[in-house]
Amino acid sequence: MPHSDAAPIGGSTDAAFGPVRDAFVENFLHRGELGASLCVVADGVVVVDLWGGWCDRERRSRWQADTLVNVFSVGKAIAALCVARLVGQGHLGFDDPLSVLWPEFAARDKSAITVRQLLSHQGGLPAIRQELPENSIFDARRMTAILADEAPWWEPGTAHGYHVNTFGFLVGELVRRASGRSLGTVVANEIAGPLGADFFIGVPTGDLGRVAEFVGMAESPGPWSSEGKDDGEVMVHHAYFNPPTLSGMGVINSTAWRTAELPSTNAHASGRGIARLYEAMVHAGMSGTTRVTEAAPLAEAVREEVNGPDLILGRPSRFGLGFQLTQPERPLGPNASSFGHFGAGGSLGFCDPTAMVSFGYAINTMGPRWQNPRNRALIQACYECL
Repeated sequence: MPHSDAAPIGGSTDAAFGPVRDAFVENFLHRGELGASLCVVADGVVVVDLWGGWCDRERRSRWQADTLVNVFSVGKAIAALCVARLVGQGHLGFDDPLSVLWPEFAARDKSAITVRQLLSHQGGLPAIRQELPENSIFDARRMTAILADEAPWWEPGTAHGYHVNTFGFLVGELVRRASGRSLGTVVANEIAGPLGADFFIGVPTGDLGRVAEFVGMAESPGPWSSEGKDDGEVMVHHAYFNPPTLSGMGVINSTAWRTAELPSTNAHASGRGIARLYEAMVHAGMSGTTRVTEAAPLAEAVREEVNGPDLILGRPSRFGLGFQLTQPERPLGPNASSFGHFGAGGSLGFCDPTAMVSFGYAINTMGPRWQNPRNRALIQACYECL
């Protein structure tokens, strides 16, 4: 197996995409990569399919072609794809109030919040006020019941703020009520499974042996008190750390975390699996003979819905309906049509319908959350080769 001085590298690269392989190797040599996989599809052809490095911090287990890893918010876009699929099937509409399918959600003046507002992070429910114990994250019914009874932090539709962790519980419950199946089941049976994509929201027990350790996340958010904090400060803190394990701290490598269905944060995938999903999306929801969504709701989901100051991130963000859209501060290549979703640490899935490129990148070390030099180098090299 060919390897760099820093890590074993496997896979293949089309001759024209040699600079992408070079950037992949450079990530190990100079940008702190431990283990990763990368897949790029251009005009329907796999031009990059690489993996390398290590599955564990001790560097005892080599990354394999089928290694899975937690890709965090990369899963949000696939949750949004589930909703687009259900819209195309006539089970719900983007402008339906959530309370039509979820009557309990109407509590505390939320009866008018629409699916569109939820998916575009305008619903005002990025956090839970009531402080919760750590194990609450593994009780989806409890979390959704609490969210249904939560008052919005701002008037829905008047602003947007990234629903870092609550997005998955809210969208998951919407999918369950519209389809009668859990979101993870829809992904497995109706999207990833038919596409042959290694992408899971809730890893099957038989696949746990190929999940890489995730390295670099703190074990605890540290001591914090709401005393003396204003409502905005409490909202931002609780969006990430209420319950304390909400973002994965202390549980990220546990079996409970890996097998749970936490669509905001615990998608597990390979770069190849991510790219296969986006290859269907770059072709308007169709890959071969498999249609994962109708074209019209997908097209609506990747149009700009919000763009500007984000009340949680404290910087500009740009969203369609559950999909992050390219923006100058965080580009997904040079073309305006690109859409996808980043994951904490640097994992990424996106596609560019203008260039007909699909991109999947999965890693196991926590890097900068906003502007990650590893994925930026890979994106830049990819477009230089087109």
